[in-house]
Amino acid sequence: MKRWLIGIGVVFLLSAIAVSAHLYVIQRMVTDAGLGSAGAGLAKTVVWSGFAAMLAQPFVGRVAPRWLARPLSRFASTWMALLFWLLVALGVSDALLAISGGLDTPRVGALRAAGVASLVLALAAVAHRGARRAPRDVRVEIELARWPSALDGYRVVQLSDIHIGPALGRRFAEALTRRVNALGADLVVLTGDLVDGSRAALEAEVAPFRELRGRDGVFFVTGNHDFYSGAADWCEYVSELGIRVLRNEHVVIGGGDAGASFVLAGVDDHRSGGLRSGGGEDLERALDGRPGELATLLLAHDPTTFKRAQGMGIDLQLSGHTHGGQIWPFQYLVRLAVPFVAGRYRRAGAELYVSRGTGFWGPAMRLGAPAEVTEIVLRAPRPRSTAGARNFALPGTAPS
Repeated sequence: MKRWLIGIGVVFLLSAIAVSAHLYVIQRMVTDAGLGSAGAGLAKTVVWSGFAAMLAQPFVGRVAPRWLARPLSRFASTWMALLFWLLVALGVSDALLAISGGLDTPRVGALRAAGVASLVLALAAVAHRGARRAPRDVRVEIELARWPSALDGYRVVQLSDIHIGPALGRRFAEALTRRVNALGADLVVLTGDLVDGSRAALEAEVAPFRELRGRDGVFFVTGNHDFYSGAADWCEYVSELGIRVLRNEHVVIGGGDAGASFVLAGVDDHRSGGLRSGGGEDLERALDGRPGELATLLLAHDPTTFKRAQGMGIDLQLSGHTHGGQIWPFQYLVRLAVPFVAGRYRRAGAELYVSRGTGFWGPAMRLGAPAEVTEIVLRAPRPRSTAGARNFALPGTAPS
């Protein structure tokens, strides 16, 4: 009962914030701009339609036929991005007007509304083009203190946050599969948020991943959206595709020889524990019993798992979840909740790499955070020169 009350309270709070945000946009972009009755009516209709679509999208997207769910999802997600930029631009303009001494006249209101609308539409156009570009190839070399020299140069291809669903489908999956296979990786890993939708609706869209190839296999861990979409069904289907699902468990890659092997561990997304879905992150279980002398790679969808994992003997964690913020300047808000937004981090001798994601979620937009297919090259420790030792030459001589 207590959980239900908390849920109702959260929904009520979020709804109140959403309503307030839309009323603020109407005040600044319609009322303060002095639009005529016809223009004001049209603008308000667009704003409240976006609000209604945002409320309906999580439910309709999972129960409605694809022909209805897809356009509704696109409209709702596009409006989310536009609303975000409107709120940022209007907030900045309010601050500037306050600093300038309150030059808030009807003429200024109209000019501001026109300027903000132009800016937001321009950002949306650039961001939409960014999302439609193929994910870029990102190659990262990471040296690990315990990585075996026999595996120096070992290549792991990471895909994350693909989000097959209303916006991205089978053609995208086919193109990704071809690109990954062309790299000829030693290992391929999918670090969560594979889908947005039920297995019944998207099974055929995901099927091309059956052809993914890595010399030592293809592995998958769940993300929060996989749980929203029915993790048990999806884990079963992903296994049928020939992809090994790691749910709070580990495997040894390389046969166990300490000179040419490593541990690959994977955990469920930590948010799944509260969804009554049979999931939940269990780092202790995933790492229990692993050969302690072997380097350990951990797959965990959410990079915040690193806060605990870094002290549990892992060498490298691969994550996603953040999308690198996806649309500028959202990454600064992401950083308030997740200190690891994109790229490499190092703490207590452990490494973390956070992918910006291979697809996108919500709006078909990316701005300042391009999608990526990540090739991680793992290096064994290399000999270091003696600290401080340098060869200096006397005038007229050559260094020895």
